[in-house]
Amino acid sequence: MGTTAARTKDATPEASVGKVDLKLEVVTIPVSDVDRSKKFYEGLGWRLDADFTTGDDHVVQVTPPGSQCSVHFGTNLTSAAPGSAQMLLVVSDIQTAHDEPLGRGVKVSEVFHYAGFNRLDPKARLSGPAPNRSSYGSWVSFSDPDGNLWLLQEITTRLPGRIDSNATTFTSAADLAGAMRRASIAHGEHEKLTGQHDANWPEWYAAYMVAEQAGTELPT
Repeated sequence: MGTTAARTKDATPEASVGKVDLKLEVVTIPVSDVDRSKKFYEGLGWRLDADFTTGDDHVVQVTPPGSQCSVHFGTNLTSAAPGSAQMLLVVSDIQTAHDEPLGRGVKVSEVFHYAGFNRLDPKARLSGPAPNRSSYGSWVSFSDPDGNLWLLQEITTRLPGRIDSNATTFTSAADLAGAMRRASIAHGEHEKLTGQHDANWPEWYAAYMVAEQAGTELPT
């Protein structure tokens, strides 16, 4: 799982994209102790969807807040070594994403950014959010009890073509509030440019929020 930081010339042309909807439903992570992992992820505030025990098999499924994809773990689900998974979650506010698990007693990294695309070299991790708080640039990480690594990436403005501008959605009240705050700041700059109060600010907010999520040109 991952997110590219730039759209390349080799991106798949829209005309050749498959027409069958393929929705990522669940991802398996390898753990050594199902009950311990269940306690950890519930402690993060993730929703418990299922907890099945049949004979010697035990399977648990949880879902991160606001995610349409779930995570499951248990016995006889995967041959991967416990702790070998690396996952990526997207957040709209990296500082809040850092503070919440920390407040729940989870050891969390500082907010950081990468010097380039190398995620393996510890020297490539630089302290603090990305310069200018650019979208896709700021990160936080934490690990579960087995060592499975979770990377949290801040995305506020999507790359062009990544999101259908005709189907703008917000999966949580927090994401919607964050988008409205950014629109409010941008709208303040808009009114400074025009030198007058904008009575049609709801329409301006809406246009800004849709464009931001779709990665199209923002209104000014």
